[in-house]
Amino acid sequence: MRVKLNQLPLWPKSRPWITNTILSVLGLGVLGLSRQLILEFHHFTIGFSGVAGWSVLLYALAAAVILKLPTDRFTFALVIGFGIAFRVVTLIPEPFMSSDIYRYAWDGVVQHAHISPYRYVPGDPALAFLRSPNQNLFDHINRRDYAHTIYPPVAQFLFYVITWFNGSVTFMKLAMILFEGLTVYALVELLHALGRRRSEILLYAWCPLLVWEIGSSGHLDSAAMAFIALALLARFRQRPIATGLFLGAAILIKFYPVVLFPALWQRKDLRMPATVVALTVFAYACYASVGSLVFGFLGGYVHEEGMESGSRYFLLQIIQHLPGLQHISVPVYLAVLLLALAGLAVWVWRSSNRNPAQHPAPFWTTTFHLPEQASFLPGAMFLAFAMMLAFSPHYPWYVAWLIPFFVLLPNLPVFAYTLGLFYFSATSLGAGTPEAQYRLNCILYTIVLIAAMVEMFLRLRRHRSVPVEGNNA
Repeated sequence: MRVKLNQLPLWPKSRPWITNTILSVLGLGVLGLSRQLILEFHHFTIGFSGVAGWSVLLYALAAAVILKLPTDRFTFALVIGFGIAFRVVTLIPEPFMSSDIYRYAWDGVVQHAHISPYRYVPGDPALAFLRSPNQNLFDHINRRDYAHTIYPPVAQFLFYVITWFNGSVTFMKLAMILFEGLTVYALVELLHALGRRRSEILLYAWCPLLVWEIGSSGHLDSAAMAFIALALLARFRQRPIATGLFLGAAILIKFYPVVLFPALWQRKDLRMPATVVALTVFAYACYASVGSLVFGFLGGYVHEEGMESGSRYFLLQIIQHLPGLQHISVPVYLAVLLLALAGLAVWVWRSSNRNPAQHPAPFWTTTFHLPEQASFLPGAMFLAFAMMLAFSPHYPWYVAWLIPFFVLLPNLPVFAYTLGLFYFSATSLGAGTPEAQYRLNCILYTIVLIAAMVEMFLRLRRHRSVPVEGNNA
């Protein structure tokens, strides 16, 4: 007699204390490295690359433990406790790796002076009266003499609310960590709904990329991730208006979540897209008094980041190294890229609205059995991952939003890409020069390709080894 796949035990049910002991040791190691990160700010010991490398190794071991070994009711508390501890260690010291958070707090302070944050650059004489009370903020703002703020309206609303309580950088970091709490809540709810163990939230809570870029640097991507996770949860629960509100908020914090729109839109239901449009119109209307300045430094950022010259796009650089394709232009690359993403979006939209019982998902989409309500998850992850690969961001916090998808659908390519970019950015390859970035991407994309091949091989072997339901002849 053969057994159904979903009747097989997913993990053994004995000796979970061994799991907790191993996780405690690994957690203490990651905690020590989180402390070491702060010490490296002013005193070289093993360097940022050393801290990052060991952190990735311990995280990978912890991920393997939590996915493969048995757990009990104490494991979840252990995971969450360590996750909080990592961030408490990095909370008080001022950020060292990035100064973006100073602009967040400054934009909030400007709004409390009843001035639009889009109207003036921080160094404008019109804002001179705000400098003395907020000198620490002003002194650390990057591009303060020529760049209008780039952050969209919902981000500005958050800055206003957060600085209403406290205008310090530490409190802004605390707020971003609290947004992680929303992300954890949504992911735990989804894990439970998918029949997974809630202790697997370790894949998020212990991720060193998040400890560095949110716990230490306080990047706004934390808020975007929170609303993305809530949008995924709302979509799973078949609540289109809530899905639209959360997805719209995420888009108006960081523009890139717009790529998730096709995966979260339920066919023949216009409430979600209508909600996104309504929220967008309302949010921009709140800041419309400045006219086109509401788009801030977006155009300047496109130029600075090499999006016009093409130096930003690693895949374009690879294509231009091929014989006969040296003169492929940026507009041609972007046109082909947008067509490819549009085709992928259509496929994702169609597949996300199919009944898995009638149209089973391909074996390569996930190693887990997904209920009908979760059929959108693989497509959403594919869209997010494809966009990051196509646009090849230079900064590790830009790919942080892939981690929630990794939690829900663990896979080697996303792990290799996110943690690989995190680690290499802490080495000499992260120097920021075009040459160093090209070498970084050559290594990173090769590793991701190998990881994808290994993932496909393992899934194909697992797929072939699963017995077919029925009786033996």
